[in-house]
Amino acid sequence: MNTGIGRKHFQLGSLCRARQEWRRRGQKVVFTNGCFDLLHGGHIHLLTYARQQGDILVVAVNEDASIRKLKGADRPIFPLAERLEILAALECVDALISFPDDTPLRLISEIVPDVLVKGGDWKPEEVVGKPEVEAAGGQVVIVPFRPGHSSSRIIARISDLVD
Repeated sequence: MNTGIGRKHFQLGSLCRARQEWRRRGQKVVFTNGCFDLLHGGHIHLLTYARQQGDILVVAVNEDASIRKLKGADRPIFPLAERLEILAALECVDALISFPDDTPLRLISEIVPDVLVKGGDWKPEEVVGKPEVEAAGGQVVIVPFRPGHSSSRIIARISDLVD
């Protein structure tokens, strides 16, 4: 991918090798995921809060086809390469990986982060990967929710303005 994301974008194998090195150094790895279709203040809050939970923040990003399946045919607004480029520009993001699945369970099971972070719109018992992370001695952290920061809601507001 030639999008300027360079050293932050990983494939699963290289991310697992990096994870082993981070573990060897005693660094705490934090994992979060999402579509990040239209980056907004709620995303920034989630990512900065997540980064504060450890030493390395890994962000998993849904690929375009999985977003269409989850959100509808008119999504994503921005293609994967652009979303990765935007996220890579954020200082709080240390590593990026994309995934084609509906959930990041396969990634979580392979990476086994020390901390799994989700937004406040999730209940802890609903968090995908919670049993796997906790079984390995990790924890799940729910970021306090910021009302009004939903990509779908923002897109609907913009659409109303255009119509």
